[in-house]
Amino acid sequence: MQKADILIIGSGIGGLTTAIKIAQARPDLQIKVLTKTNESESNTRYAQGGVAAVWDFDTDSFSKHIEDTLDAGDGLCDDDIVNIVVKEGPLRVQEIIDWGARFDKTATEESYDLGREGGHSENRILHYKDLTGWEIQRTLVAKADEFSNIEVLEHFFALDLITQHHIGYNVTRLMPNIECYGAYVLNKESHKIETFLAKITVVATGGAGQVYRNTTNPVIATGDGIAMAYRAKGWIQNMEFVQFHPTALFNPAGENPVFLVSEAVRGFGGILKDHNGTEFMKKYDERESLAPRDIVARAIDNEMKVSGDECMFLDCRHLDKEKFIAHFPTIYDKCRSIGVDPMKDMIPVVPACHYVCGGIRVDEMGRSSIGRLYACGECTCTGLHGANRLASNSLLEALVFAHRIKDDIIEKVSSIHFKQGIPDWKATGTMQPKEMVLITQSQKELREIMSSYVGIVRSDIRLKRAMDRLWLLYQETESLYHASHISPHLCQLRNLITIGYLISRSAAMRRESRGLHYTTDYGEKLAFIQPSIL
Repeated sequence: MQKADILIIGSGIGGLTTAIKIAQARPDLQIKVLTKTNESESNTRYAQGGVAAVWDFDTDSFSKHIEDTLDAGDGLCDDDIVNIVVKEGPLRVQEIIDWGARFDKTATEESYDLGREGGHSENRILHYKDLTGWEIQRTLVAKADEFSNIEVLEHFFALDLITQHHIGYNVTRLMPNIECYGAYVLNKESHKIETFLAKITVVATGGAGQVYRNTTNPVIATGDGIAMAYRAKGWIQNMEFVQFHPTALFNPAGENPVFLVSEAVRGFGGILKDHNGTEFMKKYDERESLAPRDIVARAIDNEMKVSGDECMFLDCRHLDKEKFIAHFPTIYDKCRSIGVDPMKDMIPVVPACHYVCGGIRVDEMGRSSIGRLYACGECTCTGLHGANRLASNSLLEALVFAHRIKDDIIEKVSSIHFKQGIPDWKATGTMQPKEMVLITQSQKELREIMSSYVGIVRSDIRLKRAMDRLWLLYQETESLYHASHISPHLCQLRNLITIGYLISRSAAMRRESRGLHYTTDYGEKLAFIQPSIL
């Protein structure tokens, strides 16, 4: 059994920033950060575009950023949260700059080279080439290493959050006083399940893109935190709003994850076209290639279905070669590696699952519906994104909420005590899975179900078919889970099936088309807006 004042599950921007903030404010607290791979691997690392913040007040303003966020969110944003994140954002960005983050500057080095992405009315994206996430992750890992009271434990896979359920109580979703006392965690090196007790637990496990066939998310993005919170009877909200990035690189050879062609390329002047070189976005939105992601993704999806083509194209041939390579060296090199020269050829692109706007429901201080449990980053639903996330608002959200979680935790942690009487993990399974194909094939089936029936365009009959298929997968996987020794592969499959159910069930509950949720059965938005809570 291990103990920590603060247990943080996840080592991306949400987890590490929270840890650093608490360590700075309270050197007396012991903080343990768990990551199921190594501390440098996270969803954060793969963010290309940048972090959105009002920086140049001569041309930009909080009101413009707020308006852009609300417009993208299509009526489901929480106005108070939007105001909080936009107005506190620049201070939080300045802090990571002070910690060593190197954002690109103009040729004169006097100001930052602010980019623009779809849905933004001004240039406000701070970036580091096309590797912004990598640079932020590097900065946070280096900063966290400065604090002796932060311990990062690599290759520890969180299995379940510990609540009253584990000491014999019948815990339900309507129970008002559920509390989290830590987590059961699989040590991937020793293959033993350890009990981690904590006064306060923070879930910062990132997204769940691996639930779909094509995703820009790394293989670790299996929705573990959301699934754990749901099993612990926490409230989950707005899972139907899955953002498909319009422009993932189409590679006929297949890849997992697929390579992202950042929205910043369109902000730089790239134009979406069909295989004949004809622009098509003007048919869908007056903002054309710089329309919000939900509109662009649906447009590309529709053009592919109408034409029968496997992809659409992003034309960058008219752009300055030296400037393009300077801004997007990774994208340029990746395109060349599959035989595409962006200066001579149009870049083939397809939509791919990129971001889940829903997740663990939290308030303005990052508190979940479960006592002593906080959440930060993509695994949450704060109310900022509404029905569609504005590009580059996600990193900003994590920075702001990490700070707010710190403020709330340091005020109350001293009055909280470790829970006594927590039992060790009870292993029910005794056998080793004899055939790995049982797990891998179920993963393939899950991704096909979600991609075919719960993708960019949905319908009642597709959602019903998805939930029927998911129920069979769930039963098979639960039988295997209870009969087998615990393994990360099996647990990730189990979590992904839960995520698939949450997305499908939430989508079925929303009888309207709004933002990222588009259904052929319901066209008009409802006058009465209702969040989907499970």
